Amino acid sequence: MPVTPRYPRLAFVDLETTGGAAADDRITEVGIIEVDADGVREWSTLVNPGMPIPPFIQSLTGITNAMVADAPSFAAVADDIAARLADRVFIAHNARFDYGFLKNEFRRTGHEFHPPVLCTVRLSRKLFPGLARHNLDSLVERHRLNVTERHRALGDAQLIWQFWQKLRDEHTVDAIEEAMAKLLNRPTVPSKLDPSQIESIPSSHGVYLFYGENDLPLYIGKSNDLRRRVLAHFSGDHMSAREQQMSQQIERVEWRETPGELGALLLEAKLVKELKPAYNRQLRQNDEVCSWRLLPNKGRLLPVLTTTEDLFFGYDPNLFGLFVSPRKAGDALRAIADAHMLCHVLLGLEKGKAGKPCFASQVGKCSGACAGRESLASHNERVAAALEGWRLQPWPFRGAIAIREGDALHIVDCWAYLGTVNTLTDATALLRQSQPRFDRDVYQILQRWLPQLDWRIIVL
Repeated sequence: MPVTPRYPRLAFVDLETTGGAAADDRITEVGIIEVDADGVREWSTLVNPGMPIPPFIQSLTGITNAMVADAPSFAAVADDIAARLADRVFIAHNARFDYGFLKNEFRRTGHEFHPPVLCTVRLSRKLFPGLARHNLDSLVERHRLNVTERHRALGDAQLIWQFWQKLRDEHTVDAIEEAMAKLLNRPTVPSKLDPSQIESIPSSHGVYLFYGENDLPLYIGKSNDLRRRVLAHFSGDHMSAREQQMSQQIERVEWRETPGELGALLLEAKLVKELKPAYNRQLRQNDEVCSWRLLPNKGRLLPVLTTTEDLFFGYDPNLFGLFVSPRKAGDALRAIADAHMLCHVLLGLEKGKAGKPCFASQVGKCSGACAGRESLASHNERVAAALEGWRLQPWPFRGAIAIREGDALHIVDCWAYLGTVNTLTDATALLRQSQPRFDRDVYQILQRWLPQLDWRIIVL
């Protein structure tokens, strides 16, 4: 089966390199097998990587420094390689490795390289889901492939080509093409967005920002793999109507790498509040965030509504609940009162006359503390118990802290993220110019993270 009707031009590719990091290591050998209606053509070349080949790699591949000393540089063969791969499905085993190296080398030489990429590891998993291992040695043993030169570019490309031909022994062309279609289902980049922007996005922790016409912020998100997450937004199989509408408006993508997941969470929450993107709903403004503060008042415990404008917000141990508006706070307190038969008048939710039963008491929904049928002490105890599950944790440090993540320091004070710096000196300077204000989203993020961060925290 040299070709399939739907995919008539194929290129089976393997590389040998000086190491595993595409950004730092270089290619030492390229092997390509071109398959199309005109037949099968094999080609390979050694490549001078411009750097020493580590002894372990020399032992593994058999390619020595002496062998590549007089070989052409990648730049010298880039045009030839690009021509051989043009308009073909790029097929490799663990294709992300080979594609990543070629993409970086082509970028250095000024070539565009955006082929449809098919990974035969993923294809094997798709077509043989009951089998545990899908590395190249396992395929050789399982499908009885003929090994010529293992760990040499053309030899391994030949193994991939043999595996491709063996597929028809157990699967129909339709089944193979269906699996390919799913694995090659690359997201369509929005029409107003330059595809080269997507290619530049790293596969690292960080925050991404979509912009529309007139550089209007549309959406801000976070991810542990920026490139994969951004591409997922453009996958037609999973886009909601809202995402489709947003996708049509995207003209620019920006991203900011972070040292880890916590940094991405904190930065996302901060940027959403600063830029107010049109399609973000989950991370809201803090302007109306409020809580109930339980205070003694004439022998009773009275919930008093307080907001983040109050300087003690975040420090006071007697704050209960986080609400987006006074109305939401009132609704929640009424529900608690009804569930525990607490008096609406004593809680300040309704007006009433001293010593007179409230309306809820008259219909059996209040225990009667308003009319003397329950002592204020008993009512106070039940109020405190009913609200206990809502209690906000007060800021547990004597001041600001630095949370170390990688080589960076995230500065937080009173549940407010102030920024990320590289040194304690920078942290001190940041604190001088910052006015922390309780941030609901940072509070919720750190509630999950603080228990596992003890060893990373520096109290400033």
